[in-house]
Formats: sequence, structure tokens, C-alpha cells
Amino acid sequence: MISGLLFHFGRYLILIGTALSKPEKYNMYWKETIRQMHDIGIGSLVIVILISIFIGAVAAVQFAYQLNGTLVPTYYIGYVVRDMTIIELAPTITCLVLAGKVGSNMAAEIGGMRQKEHIDAMEVMGVNTAAYLVLPKIIAAVFVIPLLVAIAAFLSIMGGYIASVLPDVITHADYIRGLRSFFVPYNISMMFVKALVFAYLLTSISCYQGYYVNGGAIELGKASTNAVVISNIMILLSDYFIAIVMTS
Repeated sequence: MISGLLFHFGRYLILIGTALSKPEKYNMYWKETIRQMHDIGIGSLVIVILISIFIGAVAAVQFAYQLNGTLVPTYYIGYVVRDMTIIELAPTITCLVLAGKVGSNMAAEIGGMRQKEHIDAMEVMGVNTAAYLVLPKIIAAVFVIPLLVAIAAFLSIMGGYIASVLPDVITHADYIRGLRSFFVPYNISMMFVKALVFAYLLTSISCYQGYYVNGGAIELGKASTNAVVISNIMILLSDYFIAIVMTS
């Protein structure tokens, strides 16, 4: 098991090292990067909006339930929803969902090209396939996913507002007061650091799984599944270590 992990880790490092080499034609890479930005950003916008709103709404409702009968001021609902969203829910949940949607698509796309020998044909023509297929995806994800996380954070806070203010659980003034209370700008930096790391992990791992597919449809399905599972595990592990480093 350990030898297998070391083998895959070494091959992953080789792939990333090759992918970071100088592009042959910047125009070709630019077009592919823009296409990936559109697929990742616009293609994932609807699901990010839905998940974010309901995450904020559920967090507000459950915290209001826990405050019932206590001496804690109700404006703490806005404060807790804001910090939960910014520090943890927006970057982590959003990227876990994107690992399932975007990551599996990337693994399936590259894996399909490997099976149909498109990658071999590109290599015969002198194209650095690792760079052309992986680098634009990583660049696109690193730029777009933090934007999606920022949108998710805003919509999650709005979801908390809808779930707590409209049913008269808390007043508009108290919710806004909670949003403005005890605000630490450093938490925003933590959110974007997590988003950048998670974006790189889910993209590079998914590309690795697709790039080295061997076999037929069953192996391609396993590669897509492994891309999601391993990406989620690495996102959760890195989330833990980032939390330790940035809060110590």
C-alpha cells in the first residue's frame, strides 16, 4: 500500500512538473484557459447558488433553535452565520461540491482522450500534452473558484437573512448588527487561501486520474470516482492543516 502511494505521488509530481513547463503557443493555451473558466465558473454557478442559500438558511434556523430559551442575544445569529460561512462553509462545502462536478468532468474528459488515443496523437505532433491538458485547467480553477467561493459566502449570508428575518425569528436591525459585530478581516484572507488550495487540489488530482487511465469504460468510471474521492479527502486534510496554521 505504501509503495503504491509513493508510486502515485511520484508520478503526480512528475505530471505537475511537466505541466508547468513553458507553453509552445500562448494563444492556444489562452483559448483553452478561457474555455475552462467558462465551464468551471458559469457551468457551476447554479449549483453554487442553490447550495449556498440553503446552507446559510439552515445554519440560521438551527442556531436560532439553539438560542431558544437562552440568555444569548438574538443578533448573534447574524454573527455566527457570517463567521461560519466565511471561515468554513463557503470554501469547504463549495469545493467539495465542485470536486464532484468539475473534478469528475475533468477526469472523464482527459481519460476519454487517453482511451481514444487523442493524447498519443498530440504527442506525436510534438505537443506537451501534460501542459496543454492540465495547466489551463489549473489556472482557470485558481482564478474562478475563489470567485465562486466569494459568491457562495455572500449568498449564504443572504440565505441566513431570508430564513431568520422574513419569518420574524429576528429583526432586520438585529441581523445586520450581528453581521457587523466582532468582524475580523483576517477571516476573509483565510477563506481565499482555502479556496486557492482547494481549487489546485481538486483540479490537479482530477487531471492526474484522467491522464493515466488504462483500459475501457470501467477503468474510466473508476478514475472519475477516484478523482472525486481523493480530491474530497485531500480538501478535508488541507482544510485541517490550514486551520491549524492560520489560527495558531
